[in-house]
This record gives sequence, structure tokens and C-alpha cells, in this order.
Amino acid sequence: MNNKHPELFRRHKLNPILTAADWPYPINSVFNPGAVLLPDGTTLLLCRVECRRGLSHLSVARSVHGVSDWQIDPLPTLLPEPDKFPEELWGIEDPRITFVPELNKYAVVYTAYTRDGPGVALAFTEDFRSFERYGVIMPPENKDAALLPHRIGGNWALIHRPVSAPRAHMWISYSPDLRHWGSHKLMLEARRGSWWDANKIGLSPPPIETPEGWLVIYHGVKQTAAGCIYRLGLALFDLHMPERCIKRASEWVFGPEELYEQHGDVGNVVFPCGYTIAPDGDTLNLYYGAADTSIGLATGSVAELLDWLKRSN
Repeated sequence: MNNKHPELFRRHKLNPILTAADWPYPINSVFNPGAVLLPDGTTLLLCRVECRRGLSHLSVARSVHGVSDWQIDPLPTLLPEPDKFPEELWGIEDPRITFVPELNKYAVVYTAYTRDGPGVALAFTEDFRSFERYGVIMPPENKDAALLPHRIGGNWALIHRPVSAPRAHMWISYSPDLRHWGSHKLMLEARRGSWWDANKIGLSPPPIETPEGWLVIYHGVKQTAAGCIYRLGLALFDLHMPERCIKRASEWVFGPEELYEQHGDVGNVVFPCGYTIAPDGDTLNLYYGAADTSIGLATGSVAELLDWLKRSN
């Protein structure tokens, strides 16, 4: 009898790979990092760092092999600037990084925490030392956003998650200039009832472009009597019309199972905002926040994810 679920993501034995104890200055927690593989092969994480006031900023950690020996910026890399951007009054959070070949820059889409809740903000950088900030491009309440790496039909495309209480779905919007957004389309709807992804879903890391479509890892939130559980699922979208869902799995594929994922500032949470793909074009390194307290690493295979998704119910 085989009653085992397939293990599509394998946790690294050194997990959690980054904690507050690793930081060069006093912090409360570090989690939800964006990730990118730099041209020299270095893994760069742009981490959400929360101070003991409860506000977040972003900080860079670099590693030659993406697992240990992290070189962390001695001071915060990107701080909220409420004097220039009042929408960042209560911090900046959850960055997602996309390299944009047309601009030869990295787009960093992050959450700006405003007086009225979270909004979607955008910045560009070439070196993760200086940033060109666009400010909020999607007003509250909205988050869980990432930019696609190239234009679709002549326009830029942004996946995001507005909230219409009590439900929250994934949407996609288009822009000719990265500042003015329209053509808003529902992309993926939260299920109803007792599903693992009922009522509230959102994009996790940026979509993975494959010949078969945009492979999306998204999070679903299950409400239980003991609190929320954040888990991950898979869906595939059309390359040329990314609001069209080709296939959506019914089961979740990765959830909080280890103690460092179940216990922390917000227990029972796995929340990836970034990944890198190895030079083989298939090995996926998924960097995720664990219980809003530390950072974990899980590896998988893009080909295996696609194969499982195609065969799933």
C-alpha cells in the first residue's frame, strides 16, 4: 500500500537557513525574501526584516551557493521613506524580484503598509544598492504582487491580490508605462467552503515561465478553529493570455510541517516570495518565510512540478 503524497519540495537539512541571530544589527525576525541568481552565480535574497517596533524594512543577504555563509548588508538596504512616500508610513514588506531584460534592471514589487492597509509599490535597481522608487501603483487593500519579465501584447503585466472582504482573489492588470494600470482581469478565484485555499489566495513567488505556460506557485489560507494555515498550490496559465488558467491542482503541495514553520510570530505559515533556478534550467530553489520568523529553503524540479500538475485532479 502506498499512502504517501509525492514530495515535490524537499526541505534543506540546514533549515532554517537564516534567522534573526544571523543579522548584523538587532532585529525581531527575518522572513519572506525575494530571490535572484546574479550573473556571477551569487544568490541574492532581499529579505523582509521586522524590527522590535513591529515595522518592516528590506535587507540584502548574499551567498555563493545559496545555502549558508551569507554576507548580510551591515545596515538596512531599503528603508521606508514616509517623508517622500507617505504610503510607506508603517513599513515595507514581502518583496518579489523580476529581472526585466528590456530595461536591463531588476523590478522589485513590494508591499507598502499605509494608514489604510497594504498597497502595491514598485522600485527598480541595477545593483541592489540604489533604487528608483515609483511609489504605490495599486492602492489599498492590495498585495502579493509581481511583475512579469516582459510585455504581453505590448503592455506590462502585474499579478496582484486586491481584497474584497471576506474573499481575496488573484488579479492581473496591464500598463503601457509601468505607472498607469488598467485592463484589470480576474486571474484565479479563491475556492469556497472547506477547501485548503477557500476564501483567500495570493501569488507566492513570481511566475515561472515555461514552454507550457506560466507556472504559478500560490498560497491558500485555510481558516480553522485553531487559526489560519498557509499552504502552497500550483496552477498553469497561458503564456500569451496569462489571465487564462490552463490547469489548477486541487491539492496543496507544501505546507507547514516542521516546528520552525508551525511555531513563531505567526504559526503554521510557509510563505515564499522568491526562487532561483539552477544553471540546469530545472532545479528550483524556493526561499520561504517560516512562521513569519525565519527563512527556509526547499528544492524541487520544474519538470516534476509540471508533470504532477498535468496528472493531478
